[in-house]
Amino acid sequence: MSNPVFNNSPVFGDPRQQRRGGGQAVAQGPAWGTPGAQAADAATLEQLYDAPPATPRDTGRLTYDDVIVKTGGLLALLTVVAAATWTLAPGLWIIGAVVGLVLGLVNAFKKNPSPVLITLYTVAQGVFLGGISAFYESFYNGIVGQAVLATLSVFAVALVLFRSGKVRVTPKFQRAVLIGMVGYLVYSLLNVVLMVFGVGGGTYGPLRSGFLGIIVGLVAVGLAAASLIMDFDSIKRGVEQGAPAKFAWSAAFGLIVTLIWLYLELLRLLAILRGDS
Repeated sequence: MSNPVFNNSPVFGDPRQQRRGGGQAVAQGPAWGTPGAQAADAATLEQLYDAPPATPRDTGRLTYDDVIVKTGGLLALLTVVAAATWTLAPGLWIIGAVVGLVLGLVNAFKKNPSPVLITLYTVAQGVFLGGISAFYESFYNGIVGQAVLATLSVFAVALVLFRSGKVRVTPKFQRAVLIGMVGYLVYSLLNVVLMVFGVGGGTYGPLRSGFLGIIVGLVAVGLAAASLIMDFDSIKRGVEQGAPAKFAWSAAFGLIVTLIWLYLELLRLLAILRGDS
């Protein structure tokens, strides 16, 4: 898995079927052989047959609705905080970036989700995105709206491809994405080193500018889209295995992490296309 949120979770990252507790039939009262016991058991069975089947929500299991509601709520919070930061204090973006990084790592490696920490992470990332988006918008008018629309479009395409079965998360697919992300990380670190020592030029470093920057940006967007598909597969596995409902917070957090990465890559790619030297 590429997303550490799902990769480090035994609920989402491990395909093993969870062992469910076997039902225990404990007969209380008269023994089965007596007429009274037979009548009582018959009445009980009739009630069970007439009762509606238990849904995952009734049994406290994870559902897609839970994930959608949590993800939608976090995205709404992220948007509100980002808009407020953009308007009131865009300079706080660096604080949001640092706090968001720390909380992101803490949440990614927690065995059990913490709604409070996940919410605080979302707030911190909202501060970061609001400030950095205001910076980009000051140089390229309308670029933030384009990046948001592009992010939603990539998300929709990835979801459609996953639901249609045209793209399947196989071990080969996972290895390819992992290799690509490791290569991208090494490439990005090399670009940062060159920037620190003043080698080359470009706003985003010598390896992320011009035509080369466009190619690398497209690769990064592709990796983010592939990561989304793997996130969808992890969530599907969690639902099918009957994970506890509380892990909807983990699923929503994982999706938020990938969507933020995708948005930032699209923002940078659009900036290069619109005139970065």
